[in-house]
Amino acid sequence: MSMRFLTVPGLASSGPQHWQTIWEEQYPDRFDRVRQANWDWPVKEDWVGQLQKQISELTGPTILVAHSLGCITVAHWAQEFSSEHIKGALLVAPADAELSKRLNFVVGFTPIPVRAIPFKTIVVASTNDIYATITRSKVFAANWGSDFINIGKKGHINAVSGLEDWTEGKKILEHFESVKLLESEATRS
Repeated sequence: MSMRFLTVPGLASSGPQHWQTIWEEQYPDRFDRVRQANWDWPVKEDWVGQLQKQISELTGPTILVAHSLGCITVAHWAQEFSSEHIKGALLVAPADAELSKRLNFVVGFTPIPVRAIPFKTIVVASTNDIYATITRSKVFAANWGSDFINIGKKGHINAVSGLEDWTEGKKILEHFESVKLLESEATRS
């Protein structure tokens, strides 16, 4: 069975120009998205509950592909739940819900978990992210037992960063065992 992916967007979800959405459109048979009831006023219990609901419906090996507050949602989920189907998580630009004044309205996401996540994770961060310093991103990675990748000045690693389908991100995703996105892309061309 081929690896599947569940995208876990952050605040306001991921619009049409966001790499998460583009990946979902490029690989519709392999990518699904967490469907939060309220993307604009996040409440941790609701977001974690919805993530758990969708994970409980999985039938095969899956990697979580999270962005921003979605990364913090995954960290909270991993403290409360587990699933034999989750084989890893790509955690891109985790939002610092503790220190970012831009996130003072989100409910229940603090404190950010500090225990290791019990499956392979990779934190990808930027040196000029307005939602988390590179130092804090390194702390998250260390606490969660994640590999850490600094991709330089890419902002919040979102649509505004102009990444389009973010080939570099696909290459990073291939660090997980059994993931071959770029190879399948070459055979489709």
